Amino acid sequence: MRDCVSPTRLSPARLASRRLTVLGSAVAGLLLAPSALADSLPAPIQALADQGLEIHGEFDAPGGLRGFGASRQGQEVTLYLTPDGEHAITGSLTDKDGDNQLEEAALDKHVRAPLEAQTWQLLEDSHWIQDGERDAPRVIYTFTDPNCPYCQAFWEAARPWVEAGDVQLRHIMVGILAADSPGKAAALLGADDPSAALADHKQGERISASAQPRDIEEQVYANNQLFEGLGLYATPTSAFKRQTDEGVTRLDRVEGMPDDERLEAMMGGPAPE
Repeated sequence: MRDCVSPTRLSPARLASRRLTVLGSAVAGLLLAPSALADSLPAPIQALADQGLEIHGEFDAPGGLRGFGASRQGQEVTLYLTPDGEHAITGSLTDKDGDNQLEEAALDKHVRAPLEAQTWQLLEDSHWIQDGERDAPRVIYTFTDPNCPYCQAFWEAARPWVEAGDVQLRHIMVGILAADSPGKAAALLGADDPSAALADHKQGERISASAQPRDIEEQVYANNQLFEGLGLYATPTSAFKRQTDEGVTRLDRVEGMPDDERLEAMMGGPAPE
């Protein structure tokens, strides 16, 4: 059974900025398409790819080395090909000052950013219920279990931004907390008007688990698989895009009910007046 998490269950560090990268073996094969470099990889790098590494891109490295950004089951790896092309080195490359900024920049560009983009696409392709204006400038995906009290608290806390048209929540309905959670999630997804049914449920008209067409029940199963595959453990878990100080779009996540400061960061600013 999974958890429904309050702010007290997570430290401030865990509630701080978190990238929603690929975690866990279940999602690795789902997210990572065969490398575009596969037809031209040097033999030692190809050998590592054959052993299960995903090769995402090549970058310039000092000392005549060739660098490659890679991952295994969502874990970042850097590879270096020796100048003779006969050997590959797995590990960290530092300069005389112990600095590995080159490596960090390469991982960010060739591994983290592509995986985040693929993860966002998976969220878009999941089975979710719209909560808010269709053209709201900010979209937040949130894994929601119908029996989760902190999902309820998050829904209530987000109302000022949602009702102002600033934020659209997309509730990825999962059934993980209780025996009737899958049936309730299916009932909401299968409603004639899922958005209205979810709003009614959140405002006190509790949904009952009920048999649904097979395709609806499979939507809940697929959402559960995505939740598991991303290595998540708590509802709500929410994913959103943010701009870095350098103007780069990155993907963040918050596990559990966010505190006030983190809520404002997720929503893109203070609550509308």
